[in-house]
Amino acid sequence: MDKELLPSLLKGCARATLALSDGTLFRGFSACGEAVASGEVVFNTSMFGYQEMLTDPSYKGQILVLTTPHVGNVGVNDDDRESARVWAEGLIVPDLSLAPSNWRSTAGLVESLAVRGVPVAWGFDTRALVLHLRAAGALPGVLVCGPDPGAERLATLLAQARGTDGCDLTRVVACNEATAWRDGPWAAPGAVSLPNSAGLGPPTTDNGTRIVVIDCGVKASILRQLVGGGAEVTIVPPDTEANSVLALQPAGVVVSNGPGDPGAVARVPATMAALLGRVPMLGICLGHQLLARALGGRTYKLPFGHHGGNHPVRDGASGEVWITSQNHNYAVDASSLPTTVRVSMVNLTDGSVEGIVAEDVRAEGIQFHPEAGPGPHDALGVFARFLERCRGTR
Repeated sequence: MDKELLPSLLKGCARATLALSDGTLFRGFSACGEAVASGEVVFNTSMFGYQEMLTDPSYKGQILVLTTPHVGNVGVNDDDRESARVWAEGLIVPDLSLAPSNWRSTAGLVESLAVRGVPVAWGFDTRALVLHLRAAGALPGVLVCGPDPGAERLATLLAQARGTDGCDLTRVVACNEATAWRDGPWAAPGAVSLPNSAGLGPPTTDNGTRIVVIDCGVKASILRQLVGGGAEVTIVPPDTEANSVLALQPAGVVVSNGPGDPGAVARVPATMAALLGRVPMLGICLGHQLLARALGGRTYKLPFGHHGGNHPVRDGASGEVWITSQNHNYAVDASSLPTTVRVSMVNLTDGSVEGIVAEDVRAEGIQFHPEAGPGPHDALGVFARFLERCRGTR
């Protein structure tokens, strides 16, 4: 362990308390001194990828609980960030590794979060916490790092905590103006790149495939995969109107992932509805839910969401099963979709909608994360197929 950091981490064994809105308390230790975070408490079962999760804008408004036994082993680096900052309100883990061991590491996890003011707590019984959230559902909560806050202060803090229901957070996490993105997928020095037809590898020169990404909280890995497939990518804010999108002369439009309640996002579905049939469209995660709403469907909240890297999804056309990375609390109501929309993929754990296709207007939505940041690579071909449709070759 880091001999300099360990004493500061354990000095006085500072306590940490997680209070949930149903009155349940969980206790552990603080790794950040005194701090307070509030938000919806969700868990992720992935065994790796903590940096990608923490910097995923989809975690805005949420306290993230990780179930993997050790967190921090590989440190952090600039390449694996999904955005320019940490969006999770706080982090709760069973145990922390204070001495990262990885050739790509440039800093430790605890130090990197400390400078950003993100509360970190460890020593929690995350198994018990996850079982509670599975039974009760995702709950608003407050994480207090430092001395025992006492019942009165906890009650005051909990009264201010809220979940994501009714929250449009896209404007908080998205860009403010149209921006070009040129970075392709990261590759190890000397590594052999995979073909661009698989959605991987270095960018190709193809200025004819201009893709506009409506930013609802887009992950950098999504943008990198599009560039790796040969696209010229422009990111626009979520309140961009359809005529402004079309003025960029896109070959296709991607509506990104993001945080919050799809039912509270007013502007984006209207823009998507105006674009339907005029340009090929791909919705990812929140973008998938917003596409369903633009097509006339409804969304609902799952009990505790899908957060992890091993969710099985079946393709209805081929019968193939993909193992996918997921991070969402809401889903599409299949019964609400018009007859022109086909449910293309389903989740094999709960039967929820994982993909929709509206062939008459050249639109597709996928609930999972095909960019695999973090996660398996089963779904990377989604980008290649979308770009083929945009080029008119599919």
